[in-house]
Amino acid sequence: MVSMLYAVETSNITKHFDEITAVNRVSIQVKPGELFGLLGPNGAGKTTLISMLSTMTEPSDGSARVWGFDVQKQAEIVRQNIGVVFQDTTLDDRLTGRENLDLHGRLYGLDGRTRRKRIEEVLSLVELTDRADALVRTYSGGMMRRLEIARGLMHHPRVLFLDEPTLGLDPQTRIHIWEYIKTLNKEEGVTIMLTTHYMEEADHLCHRIAIIDHGEIVALDAPEALKNMLGGDVITLEIEKPDQLARLCDLYKKNGCANIVSQKKNEIFITVKEGERQIPHILALASNAGISILSVSLRKPTLDDVFLHHTGRAIREREASEMEQVGYKIRARRK
Repeated sequence: MVSMLYAVETSNITKHFDEITAVNRVSIQVKPGELFGLLGPNGAGKTTLISMLSTMTEPSDGSARVWGFDVQKQAEIVRQNIGVVFQDTTLDDRLTGRENLDLHGRLYGLDGRTRRKRIEEVLSLVELTDRADALVRTYSGGMMRRLEIARGLMHHPRVLFLDEPTLGLDPQTRIHIWEYIKTLNKEEGVTIMLTTHYMEEADHLCHRIAIIDHGEIVALDAPEALKNMLGGDVITLEIEKPDQLARLCDLYKKNGCANIVSQKKNEIFITVKEGERQIPHILALASNAGISILSVSLRKPTLDDVFLHHTGRAIREREASEMEQVGYKIRARRK
């Protein structure tokens, strides 16, 4: 009898690539019917983790079970119970949408009657019925993404893995994909595990989020709980002289009036309760210490603030830094 306490469960799962540890001792539990997100920058280990859970890559250490089955010892049964939508499209653009779905159904052993019925159901779910018989090469990027989601649902998977489901799509199409994902989670009852580096996507869709960086889970909870852990409103202070930043941090810590989230260049990010009421006091402390404040802003915490709190860097900063490193390596090779 297979225990269904968790749809996905990992225990210290790890993946090494030569000297690089892509996933480092990750332990998570995803409940049946949950919409669970892995949020982190490019290169954080999200896709590698999904690859192990979908039996495409073997773990170097640790273990994982999907729908109660071991991903290494029972890989074939795991594959029968999952659907996967990859980052890059794997559709055959020389076939129609309907033909792509029919081919997938055949590969999973669905009989003709079941295939035809299921094709109509999934096409309706992603609103592609009117384009079902058009060649996929005539589809827009958003339509291809919807067709891939429909294909992943053809065989009634228990767990659906979505790897960066809206990557490269325009904002309007992205919002539409979000609604399809929420609908299939609710109406199909399928457990969904998605990866993303879009904070608003994780915030909007997921029941719980695991923030991942350098292959490790740095925080895991519901979106609101993650933001609430910072303890209030976020105030950003820009000071005139960057060399006074450390002194300003010490000043606020000694007075106990704010929690320091992070600092960079000539800015400090702090969290306080009832930010609007606290700003005058915070500014007065700086002024009395001879520290000139150039600007001040107040807002509610975001998931990027949570990532910043745990890693010292914003998700977008991390990605920009990685792109710079890649560019440097390319230039070095050319030389």
